[in-house]
Amino acid sequence: MFIRKKKESSNGAGEKSLNGKIKFEYSAPEAKKVSLVGSFNQWNSEANPMKKDKTGRWKATLSLEPGRYEYRFFADGSWANDPSCPSRVANEFGDENCVRIVS
Repeated sequence: MFIRKKKESSNGAGEKSLNGKIKFEYSAPEAKKVSLVGSFNQWNSEANPMKKDKTGRWKATLSLEPGRYEYRFFADGSWANDPSCPSRVANEFGDENCVRIVS
């Protein structure tokens, strides 16, 4: 999965770049708190809280330099993967992390 830094683009997997910013979305209408956690914030669950819209989709937009990033969502104390992310790698906890490539 590749994202190019353009004015606006999409690779068909729900990943978008808008003016160099990378958008993440996660559908969890019942959740009270969701954070975006990954290698870009040293896996800090407090660093990037997401905002919930009226439809129950949680959103966050980050400025990321070109590179490979592993990430997951942390929803109400539980880890969750991005269902729109087809690229994953095993992690040290016996689960998987999502992978996003920014170019």
